[in-house]
Amino acid sequence: MPPPRRTSAETLLAHAFDAGAFTATEAIDATGLTRSTVLAACEELVRLGWLRELDDARAAGEYRIGRPARRYELDTAAGVVVGVDAGQHRVTAFVADLRGTVLGRAEGALGESGLEVPVRLAVLADTVEDALAAAGADRSRVLVTVVGIPAPVDAGGASPGDGGFWDRMNPGFADAVPHGRVVVENDANLAALAERPSSGDASFAALLSGERFGSGLVVDGVLLRGAHGGAGEMRVLDIVQGVGSSDGIGATARTLVAEALAAGEIEPGSPLTVDAGASAVFRAAQDGDTLALTIVDRLGDRLARVCVLLASLLDIDRVVVAGAIAQPAVAVIDRARALLDGWHFDPVPELVASTLGGDVVVIGAVAHAVDAVRADPLSFPLVDPAVVSADGRGEAPASGPSPRSTRAGRTAHPAASR
Repeated sequence: MPPPRRTSAETLLAHAFDAGAFTATEAIDATGLTRSTVLAACEELVRLGWLRELDDARAAGEYRIGRPARRYELDTAAGVVVGVDAGQHRVTAFVADLRGTVLGRAEGALGESGLEVPVRLAVLADTVEDALAAAGADRSRVLVTVVGIPAPVDAGGASPGDGGFWDRMNPGFADAVPHGRVVVENDANLAALAERPSSGDASFAALLSGERFGSGLVVDGVLLRGAHGGAGEMRVLDIVQGVGSSDGIGATARTLVAEALAAGEIEPGSPLTVDAGASAVFRAAQDGDTLALTIVDRLGDRLARVCVLLASLLDIDRVVVAGAIAQPAVAVIDRARALLDGWHFDPVPELVASTLGGDVVVIGAVAHAVDAVRADPLSFPLVDPAVVSADGRGEAPASGPSPRSTRAGRTAHPAASR
């Protein structure tokens, strides 16, 4: 079934998202609409709050002869979006404008209480409020909040009930974030969205690799989800020879150090007797510590096997090791790359480290939120700052609904008021 035909206002607004300041003539050339239609749509979008009219071209020094052209641009402050990385131990929230420029951020620690649903929801709500305060943005301006979680998520935002971890990671966030539309997504899928600009047309996996392996999969330009949202879940690693679990690089590094300590294999004076974390292992390996070098080799072998599995099943071009572990684990990635080159499991995917660090999921969440607005912007009722009440919630003026609360020719989508 073909997608519904766009209204002229929707067509013009799509152009505004892609363009900077533009004149009616430029919009006509870009959209194919008539001049009268473009001007009428511009006036309507200014009234609704999506566009703002700028100084005319002559005042801006861009036009000298004849009647000066009126200029418009997307009002990026018409609303804000929120991206959240709701991990097991930490919550990070970014607030961004409608082009994805981050205006404020905040972090909240869950510690060992991340599996306690009331604590999880409270910390997430507080972190979002702190990010809004850092951005100087009122909660009534939030159009979409995207929450990334370490669990499979189907197209409706639900996770398969497992009676344990997945249920606790996705307990329902609409009440914790009661402003704007709330979208729940798998964290590795959001990492894939964040990595997409740097991967071009490649089919690739964004492999979150710290505490656990989880992959966001883009094949032939399409983000794979699966019937239950489980595409890219790595529980299958429990039965892969030489891997044995979905534990990531960071978690496995700690396990190997603990096993070596219990076996008396750590030499006295080794820094690993003081710090058993992954970063300490990688630093010790750089200094030539024998045990640390052995652990790096074992981690590289583990990562290479995961890459072979992904490449064999999906014929992908690239594996991007993502998350905070990516840059510290460069030695592990180098070792895995060398093993892949020697094993001859063709085709061998390109193996690279992400440059986005620990913010990769929340960056993807912001991108997904902006995409959600762009997909159907006029379904979001904008709140006029002049009618925001003292408690921070938008109220329509007493004389009737705000002119921003309806879309041209139809009422706002009911989901936008959640």
